[in-house]
Amino acid sequence: MLGIGLVNMLVALDQTVVSTALPSIVAELHGFEYYAWIASAYLLASVVTVPVFGRLGDYFGRKRFVIAAVVTFTVASALCGLAHDMLFLVFARGLQGVGGGMMVGTAFASIPDLFPDPRSRVRWQVVMAAAYGIGTAAGPSLGGWMSEHWGWRSTFLVNLPVGAAAFYFIWAHLPDFHRPRHGEVRIDWLGAVLVAATLGGLQALIEAVPQDGLTSGNLVLAACVLACAAALLACERRATHPMIPLDIFRDPQLVTLFTLSVLSGFVMFSLIFFAPLLLQGGFGLSPQQAGLLATPIAACIALGSLINTRIVIHLPKPTLILSIGFGLLLLASVALAFANASTPHIWIEIPMGAVGIGLGFILNNLNVFGQEIAGRERFGITTALLQSTRMVGGMLGTSIVATIVAHHYRSVVGRTISVIGEPAASTWLPRFADPRILIDDGLRLTLMRDLRPSGLDARALIDAARDALVQSIHIGVMLTAVAALAAALLVRRISHITFRRAGTVGVAK
Repeated sequence: MLGIGLVNMLVALDQTVVSTALPSIVAELHGFEYYAWIASAYLLASVVTVPVFGRLGDYFGRKRFVIAAVVTFTVASALCGLAHDMLFLVFARGLQGVGGGMMVGTAFASIPDLFPDPRSRVRWQVVMAAAYGIGTAAGPSLGGWMSEHWGWRSTFLVNLPVGAAAFYFIWAHLPDFHRPRHGEVRIDWLGAVLVAATLGGLQALIEAVPQDGLTSGNLVLAACVLACAAALLACERRATHPMIPLDIFRDPQLVTLFTLSVLSGFVMFSLIFFAPLLLQGGFGLSPQQAGLLATPIAACIALGSLINTRIVIHLPKPTLILSIGFGLLLLASVALAFANASTPHIWIEIPMGAVGIGLGFILNNLNVFGQEIAGRERFGITTALLQSTRMVGGMLGTSIVATIVAHHYRSVVGRTISVIGEPAASTWLPRFADPRILIDDGLRLTLMRDLRPSGLDARALIDAARDALVQSIHIGVMLTAVAALAAALLVRRISHITFRRAGTVGVAK
């Protein structure tokens, strides 16, 4: 469990440490056109490999894939730290994503192999939550400090000692479980390729449409995604050992859990991504102040998981904990949607903490409930699909909310600037339509200096732009509240789950 927890910390550290180093990376390597791909390459490779290796782990045992994942991820981290240009860095990040997807698809599914008794499994899940919480909470501060003192390359090289420790514990102590197989297993390579093409195309489409709209290229991409999905369905119906067994979707309980996973990703990633923007860009707080106010999200994920392990196994209806978790996300979203610059900081930190506790109640339990419903033979693919659907929900959430925020902000700023009349409005609108002026001190000071000779009240116009951004993010956050409400109501569709004691599963070698 220490090894699996360190694997989880690797993923969390990489997501948070690297993000703070991106400006320094672009400043040294140039190639700003590849800026978004530093994140997208990792996410794309990760999303498409999670279900593939989750299924392979079901067939051939998970230990070898967890070890391969740690080695791949650690080597890729070293390559990132040695990158000499942006294209090489994007390639290395894609390789990191392959390792990350293998980790998520196999390491999480190793837990029910170790603890067939779901009661023990729930208690041990706190190790995963604590590792993720430590990595997420420490990541931004650690990344900023390392970038400032040792350079941006150190933010990738920090993965090496963590990866080495994870490799040791997994190599030395993780049992190699194999479930009994009858006959030869024929790997569904065509299904694996189609899974990768479908999920990869879907992610590319989700990222492209909000930026460019329904262009001819995006319509062609959408048609390709649909064609790949249709081909995947046809392939999996005929395969003797399908990569994604379609009958898993005939179970309404599992379909409900997958839907809840999408909604949890929608809410979680939207709040984590836009709450700092609300605090820093909308309320005018410094990055350090915004980081401190957002810290309870990460810290309380571990706290929520710890509380969960104490109470969920004693509940007469364990699924009630999911309703409580989504209820906390709903209340937190509503509270943030009504927060403004004059709101006392304690009334911002409380909703942030509620988000973390709510996620602590939700994320681990979705895995445990899904594993209980699916059964031993499908631990890997069920866990992998829960992780993949959460990522897809995160992609949908951030893309949809980002589109709403961008369009509403431009609309409000456009109406505000039009009051000053032409030709001044046309001159200054492009500058104010870029929300970066609210975050980047240098851009904002340059704009205010340029406005001074025109006689316009620069401070009032900046404040109006801040109000527009706050209104826009409030609308997006209310959408996350709707998603949380829908999830809370959907939980009722899950039948009663009992934590029964299980016997030994599989054969340890």
